[in-house]
Amino acid sequence: MTFMTVTYELQDRLKPEQFRALGQFANTYGLQRFRFDEKTNRLHFDYDASRLRETVLEHVLRDARIPVLRRVLPQA
Repeated sequence: MTFMTVTYELQDRLKPEQFRALGQFANTYGLQRFRFDEKTNRLHFDYDASRLRETVLEHVLRDARIPVLRRVLPQA
């Protein structure tokens, strides 16, 4: 297993229907958890990279019309 975290900065706050779409995605194989930080307007995903690809996360965000501004690179 290769555990990864990816963070996205959002353009706008999440709407209830977007939270519901993320809730449905929460049971996806390989996704450990996701969390939304209202203060920074960032969405964090913890996942197993050997089972789930980051491109799948991005696809789900597009389908759910989540207003992603950019991917936030990890601090070194």
